[in-house]
Amino acid sequence: MDSTRRFGKYRIEREVLDEERLEELTQRKTYSEIHPPLTKQLKESLRCTLPMLKKSLMSTFPVLYWLPKYSVWDYGMPDIVSGISVGIMHLPQGMAYALLASLPPVFGLYTSLYPPLIYFFFGTSRHISIGTFTVLSIMVGSVTERLAPDGDFLQSNGTNMTGDVDIAARDTYRVQVAAATTVLGGLIQVLLGVVKFGFVGTYLSEPLVRAYTTAASVHAVGAQLKYIFGVSPKRFSGPLSLIYTMWDVFILLPKTHLPTLVVSAVTIALLIVAKELNVFLRRKLPVPVPVELITIVVATLVSSYGHLNHNYSVSVVGEIPSGLSSPSVPDVSLFGKVIGDAFALAIVGYAISISLGKTFALKHGYKVDSNQELVALGLSNAVGGFFQCFSVCPSMSRSLIQESTGGKTQMAGVASAVIVLVTVLKLGTLFQELPKAVLASIVFVNLKGMFKQYADIVTLWRSSKIDLVVWLVTWISTLLLNLDLGLAASITFALFTVIFRTQLPTYSVLGNIPGTELYVDMETHKEIPGVTIFHSSATVYFANAELYLEALKEKNGTVFVIPTSSQSLEAQPRWEYLKGGDPDCASLGWLSELQDGDTTTLGSSCDDSLSRDLERVSIGSLGKWTWEIHSIILDLSTANFIDIVAMKTLKNLFMDFSEIDVDIYIAGCQTSVVEQLKLGGFFSEVITKRHLFASVHDAVLYCMNHLVNHNNLTD
Repeated sequence: MDSTRRFGKYRIEREVLDEERLEELTQRKTYSEIHPPLTKQLKESLRCTLPMLKKSLMSTFPVLYWLPKYSVWDYGMPDIVSGISVGIMHLPQGMAYALLASLPPVFGLYTSLYPPLIYFFFGTSRHISIGTFTVLSIMVGSVTERLAPDGDFLQSNGTNMTGDVDIAARDTYRVQVAAATTVLGGLIQVLLGVVKFGFVGTYLSEPLVRAYTTAASVHAVGAQLKYIFGVSPKRFSGPLSLIYTMWDVFILLPKTHLPTLVVSAVTIALLIVAKELNVFLRRKLPVPVPVELITIVVATLVSSYGHLNHNYSVSVVGEIPSGLSSPSVPDVSLFGKVIGDAFALAIVGYAISISLGKTFALKHGYKVDSNQELVALGLSNAVGGFFQCFSVCPSMSRSLIQESTGGKTQMAGVASAVIVLVTVLKLGTLFQELPKAVLASIVFVNLKGMFKQYADIVTLWRSSKIDLVVWLVTWISTLLLNLDLGLAASITFALFTVIFRTQLPTYSVLGNIPGTELYVDMETHKEIPGVTIFHSSATVYFANAELYLEALKEKNGTVFVIPTSSQSLEAQPRWEYLKGGDPDCASLGWLSELQDGDTTTLGSSCDDSLSRDLERVSIGSLGKWTWEIHSIILDLSTANFIDIVAMKTLKNLFMDFSEIDVDIYIAGCQTSVVEQLKLGGFFSEVITKRHLFASVHDAVLYCMNHLVNHNNLTD
């Protein structure tokens, strides 16, 4: 068998295209054609009003698009089976994650009921399961414990504090805090979605999100240790609160409640074994065994018949009210105290939601609208907050179950909500004897997936050191500064790395691959005689414009030598073509600034007579130059915008090098960059569109032909 690789060939013959000729050939639209007058826009919008209203209605209520097409025969049974499977998972996770939020378990069930119903009408993802999630529960818990600490609810016997906590009053206020935070976070999400701010989630890179959730899992462990060991550590808030909590738990370990620890250890051991068996047998089982539900049922029976609370003082869930609570308006006065936490919840929840939604959409071939997802998640939170729910987003484990068990549409979320509804109405009271240690153990075991993310450190070390630094900074800041401040610090640092990378891009001089129109780094390929092709890996803007200028002159080895004040001006300044010239010498840009009349930079460093003489110096009158190039091509193919500082830098380059008969050309500009150059007044009689070329190869061919024609005229 012939293993020789065969490549196709192509040959194109066309004229060399500069920007002026390119516009003639393409008949590019003018700015006024692209942006018509307001009156014309109004007429066009009125003509399209009805179709736009219909489209807008469909995009706002996606259920109106897919529900009329819903096939009961094709989708009904898979959605029901999937919904029941997910609903069974909602029950233990809802109650367990309510403990993470420092709320009574029944509010976890409410949170698993109302938000999925709201998402049914507004969501665009067919496979994500909206409800409680570990990280968001921890973030809510940090707010509730900060604003409603146990110390604010100590009971008194008339004159003295008894040291006992009024649990009912504390929990009532914590529910108000959680509801207010959830409603405000939901409103923020809706507002961001309405103004088309769905791209905000892109600022949370994958290393940042994974490091943040990994650090949040440590916070989750710290929050559950008191239930696992049966101790009562002090509650801390603010930076370093996790460290203080861990230390307090360590101090209290000799006082561990042994019956509670036994319950926790047995539950954790059984859950780990059962989950591993589930993974081992997943190909043989039509649906995963509901390990967590079986665990809480068995634990409730053992606790009830063994009287663990009465005989061994094992803490249990306690009273679970049956029925649904009536909606109530959240305490608006709390908004000012929780706005920072609400914003963090809004961003983190959306980032997790859109990443999961796009993953499943890509796999199953449909589209998820990022802005509509932001609105849907926001309404799920805002409306849910009126029913005493806390912040929600999709769960990876539940979403995978919903997809793997055959779920086809958002109808599976309705089926899961029905399971939770039946539990709340009829079965909730049966779980009153469930030990809290069992719920804490469920949370602890479910964090195993997040603990595996520590392997990212090895992966990122091999692939990207900067992403590794982002991961480590995010993890450390989240651990030490808590979830809200940690997120802000992480995003700030991640954006700083982007700025850092654009400020210090890679600069290179390009050479030609013989026989092609391709240009790559000159260190490994042929240089074009007399032509320097300068390339930057990032766009040129105010933060790196000066570095761009210095790198260009360094790559060309140019140094402008200025006489000192003690030297006579008869010893003319000169340009020299030097590889690795003295970096302390002043550059041509310095003289250009003097010629522009900017004398504010001279001041005391130069006397007035020298300044006036230097202003009269013409670079072209300085005699013959030791110069080996005739053209410089600036490859701006990486630029997606250009600002006024970069334009001024390019103008200075044109003027400076024209003084020594070196032509400057620009290649590879995007249409948007050309438009910005027009609007910025870049073009003039000296710098025309004939200095811009469609590609580097066009510019090179022009330079070579121009040189040949020039030499012929000289001869």
